[in-house]
Parts: sequence; C-alpha cells; structure tokens
Amino acid sequence: MSFSEIPGQSKLFLDYQSDPLSLKKYYPSAVAAHTSVAERASEVLEAYVTDRDALCDILAEQNRGFGAEEATLENIERLRKSGTVAVLTGQQAGLFTGPLYTVYKALSAIRMTEYLRKRGIDAVPVFWAATEDHDFDEISTAYMLGRNGDEVEFRLALHEGETGSSVGDIVIRDRFDRELRNGIDELQQGDFLPELREALRDVWKPGRTIGEAFCADIQRLFKDRGLIVVDPLDVRVKKLAAPIYSRAVERSDMIVNALVDRTKELESSGYHAQVLVIPDYFPLFYHTDDGVRTAVRRRNEDRYHVAGTKTEFKLAELAELTASEPERFSPGVMLRSVVQDYLFPTVCYFGGGAEIAYFAQNSEVYRILDRPVTTILHRQSFTVVGPKASRILDKFELALSDLFAGFEALLPRIVDRFVNPKTARLFADTEENINIELNRLDQELSRIDPTLAANLATRRRKILYHIAALQKKFRRVQVERDETVNRQLRLLFAELLPHGQLQERRLNVGSFTARYGPTFVDTVYDSIDLDDRGHRILYLP
Repeated sequence: MSFSEIPGQSKLFLDYQSDPLSLKKYYPSAVAAHTSVAERASEVLEAYVTDRDALCDILAEQNRGFGAEEATLENIERLRKSGTVAVLTGQQAGLFTGPLYTVYKALSAIRMTEYLRKRGIDAVPVFWAATEDHDFDEISTAYMLGRNGDEVEFRLALHEGETGSSVGDIVIRDRFDRELRNGIDELQQGDFLPELREALRDVWKPGRTIGEAFCADIQRLFKDRGLIVVDPLDVRVKKLAAPIYSRAVERSDMIVNALVDRTKELESSGYHAQVLVIPDYFPLFYHTDDGVRTAVRRRNEDRYHVAGTKTEFKLAELAELTASEPERFSPGVMLRSVVQDYLFPTVCYFGGGAEIAYFAQNSEVYRILDRPVTTILHRQSFTVVGPKASRILDKFELALSDLFAGFEALLPRIVDRFVNPKTARLFADTEENINIELNRLDQELSRIDPTLAANLATRRRKILYHIAALQKKFRRVQVERDETVNRQLRLLFAELLPHGQLQERRLNVGSFTARYGPTFVDTVYDSIDLDDRGHRILYLP
C-alpha cells in the first residue's frame, strides 16, 4: 500500500516518496530511483579524504570483537581499496536491536550493495550503531508477541550515575539475565525459541555494555551477509572524525543561521521541521568527565556554555579541543550524517521517514562544510502477517488498512456481519420503523404548528442518538462475551498494529525468529524490492 494510506505520515516524507526530484531544493542529491545512485560514485570518491587503512584497521578489530564472520572481514578489506564506496544505514543501540525497522534498514543497505556490485561498482554495506546517543528511555525496551496474543516487554534498567551517559557505555546489570529468561518463557512458542533464548542470553549478558551487545546482536542477525558494523564511541574513530568536528565548530554560526533559514523555508512551503534549531544551537555535544553527554549552548558573541555545568569555552577553545580531545565530543543529529559520510565514502543512506525529513534540513550542513550531500533513500517497509493472523483477516474479510480505524471502529463490521447479524438487523429495522413513524408524526405536527415540528426534529436526533449508543454498547458486549472473536481481534491488533503503530515500529525481530529461525531474515531479504517505495504486507506460512 502507499504510505499516503497510512495515518501519521508527514507531508514532506510523502512528497519525497512520490517525487524526490521535485524537492531538489532541499535534497540536492535526490534521485528518481535507486538505479541512479551509481552515478554518484565518482563524486563521492573524489571528495573522500579519510585514511582508509586506519579506518579499516579499527573496523576489523571492532567487528572481530562483535563476532563477525569472514564475509564481513572480507568487506572490510574491500573497503581499503580506493575505488570502493559504502552504502550506509544506522540506528540507535536498542535492546535486542530494537524494532523490526532496524532489520529492514540493514537488509536494504545489503541489497543496494548487491545491486551496485552487479553494476560493476565496488560497494560494501555499513551499519552505524548510534551508541553515542543518550536517550536511554528510547532504547531500553523491546517488545515481542506473548503466548496469549499479548505483548511481552523486556526492559533494561538505568542505575544511579548513568543518567545522561551515552547509551553505548551503559553496562548491563546482573538481574537482567533473570528478567530475560522469565520474559522468553512468556513468548509465543516456536521451534526456534530455545535457540533465541540462548542467543540473546549470550549476547545481552551482564557485564557487557549496551553498545557491545547491540553491535554483536546486529552481527549475529546478519552474520553471513558481510555487514560492517561501526561503533562511533571508539576513541580511534573520533580521532579520525576530528577534522570535521573542528570545521563544524569553526563554522557553527554559519551552520545555525543556515538551519534557522532552512526551517523557515520548509515551514513556508507547508512542511514541518523535524529538528528544532534555535539561535543558541550548537552542532556538537560535549562529554563531561563523568561521562554525561551534554548540550552546548551559545551564551553570547564568543562564549559557549556546557548545559548543566559551570564550564564555558570560547569558540577557538572548542575548535582546539575537538582536535586534541575529540573523545570529548559527539555530533548532534544535524551533524551526525556529515560525520558518517566524512568517515566513509557514502554513496547513499537508507533511513526512515523521520530521517528523510531531517535530511531536508541538514543538507545545509553539508553545503557549509563543503561536503557532497548524500542521497537518502527510504528503507524497505513491511508488515509481516503470520498464518494465524492471516486466517483471522480472511475470516472477517479484513485488510491491514481496515485496522487503522481502531478496534472500536471495527466492531460494527464484525458483529453485524459475522457474530450476531440477527440482532444487528433488529436494530436496523427498529431505527427504520422509528423514522417512518416519526415522519408521519412530523407531517401531522407541521400541519398543526410548525414550532412543534421543529421541536420534534430536536427530539428525533436525541432518540436516534440513544438508539445508536445502545447499539454500540450491544456490539461491545457481544464481542466481550464471544471469547473466540474477542481473542482473535485482539491478537490481530497485537501482531499487526500494536498500540496503534505499524508493526515494524514496535515489535522486535525475536517475535518472528522464535518461530522461523534464521530463515525469517532470509525471507525478508528475498522480498526486498528497491523499486517499490510503498509499505508491503508479507504473508508467512
């Protein structure tokens, strides 16, 4: 289905999906189709200045530590060659890799790499693990389908002293292993559930950092597909990024002014700005001595304040510090993609709708820092329908789009057609008969006194309102009493539209690998079609 059929999509994202070339003002490197990405390779390679050998030495050590197999190590060696480009994607370091769309991002990048190689362009897929982010609440939970059609929540705990730290540095505590075992026992049964239990306990074990576990989990899922994972918290990676950090500091005023102007442009065109940029914005975060990732704010002409502290710097001091101690800094969302594409020869990036929206803003950051703007493509998007959910859809003659109206809105259709059509017909007949008799009364009252007819019109609306309210209550009671139908409908929403969200935005891949094992990832990969910009429904046996 088209994304325009799915509630909650931004106008900017929909327009970009429909006709990216019409938005060249905001996306200078937009392409009409993924087949045009290959044309950017020479521009990207010409602008690339990072030491490939130094980068690849770091990547090789990191990925061996993440449990990478030979295909990944071979791709790291391929990246050493001067003619190799990278297809990037990335995601915050979420528990168990976070929602399903993380998997779809990685597989999209891998598929694009395969396409470019067939075109004769050396390419490798790279996954940027956003371990520097400090929004712990956003990454600390994972949701899988429970045995009773409900949702099982897994949650990491934050301990005193860790608030504000980069999530990649936070250590998994001892008690999480017990909570993990208990949660796994509540999941839907599947042939591969024991395998999933052991894999997650091995990867997300106490004493390991969230960053280490996340990167290892990504490698576990894509172990034979050559995906290169990069952890930007590594001090050596930050040293390689130091020149672009320093340049961003030196031109921070220009960056902020351009972003403020771009926000105004977007809003005047009827679009929204994904990231709020205010005049005291600064493109880098500062990491304090105790590991807290903190915003930097411009205080006056040449004074910059580290929020929540008494620390202040002049602009020149910040520029010097990014060069000498780059580990003190990490890029904000408006700068992150530029840093990624400084470190890697990025030919395109696969992101979600929100990332596409903020690329309309940060294309200005690329311009100011004299970097070629990366082409962004939307990741592949799926709702996976298992056999039980598929049977329920067929039974009630429903499509995924019907669920967008919500559980209550489906009840008239379900109850009146499939559960109790006899009583539903009685309600319809009653309403029809009431209207007939009220029409007769209206004619008589109109003859006697028009004001009486007007009074009747008001009372008619009240009568019909109370009938409708009673009918609504009847439908709800009917479904609640029919345990089978109630359970089936709630399972449908839990699996396909959990908490009113697209499945890919909430459920974890473990919901399906417990049932299908490694073949689930294979099936999704085989279903990828980079020509298709819509949201697709994938039925599994």
